Amino acid sequence: MFGQPKIEYKSEDQIRVMRRAGLVLAEALDETVAAARPGVTTADLDRVFRSVLERRGATSNFLGYHGFPATICASVNEEVVHGIPGERELKDGDVLKIDGGAVVDSWHSDSARTVLVGSADPADQRLSDVTEEAMWAGIAAAAKGRHVGDIGNAVDDFVSAQDGEPLGILEDYVGHGIGSEMHQAPDVLNYRTGHRGPRLKPGMCLAIEPMLVRGDIETATLEDDWTVVTVDGSRASQWEHTVAVHAGGIWVLTAHDGGAERLARYGVTPVPLAEG
Repeated sequence: MFGQPKIEYKSEDQIRVMRRAGLVLAEALDETVAAARPGVTTADLDRVFRSVLERRGATSNFLGYHGFPATICASVNEEVVHGIPGERELKDGDVLKIDGGAVVDSWHSDSARTVLVGSADPADQRLSDVTEEAMWAGIAAAAKGRHVGDIGNAVDDFVSAQDGEPLGILEDYVGHGIGSEMHQAPDVLNYRTGHRGPRLKPGMCLAIEPMLVRGDIETATLEDDWTVVTVDGSRASQWEHTVAVHAGGIWVLTAHDGGAERLARYGVTPVPLAEG
């Protein structure tokens, strides 16, 4: 009988290095998001992201991962995740998901944002807003909860409580542990189940990343063996942050302010680690 994959618990010094990787990644995403406008190609965005990593002395954990050919995933409209940057030009009204990572001294960070290109459809704006806030609800649960499953419960509860057009939570793609590798145990579900998951303990670092769609949650992978799309063509949103749990609390490693502004509404104050 096989046991569960072992969780890697980080020391405070290792979390500090992951914070450095997280800040590089936040800067790279800032510049890439700012460059996303009609007429720009997704390959152009990949070059912007790559240049920031090079400038900051970091490396990409996406480039070459199982053969992935770029430093970001750039997924447009019905493309949910893992879109390969190329010569596709962004158009007014596109819903773009930019997902990337950075490595500093062998420690990883991972974060994603949804960008509404040009003039946004109000329904797409709502999709992105709800997805982003669902992520923050999940992060707050990492601070207040006892088990990893509490994160998915909080995401699901927040999405289910929204009025208006129902939004679907993808179940095929979930968050994950992160540290000396980009993808580690445990899985971080974005929906409610009867499984509590492992206890939230100091040293645990998690990538929390809900993905929501405006239609059915069924997905398919295109012939490039990477790009995941909604089968019904509905638009999707993805938001993600890397979060550290430590003895003093939580710290959002890929947010410039550590998550302070967005977590305040949940009564959570992130606790940065002092320089070691």
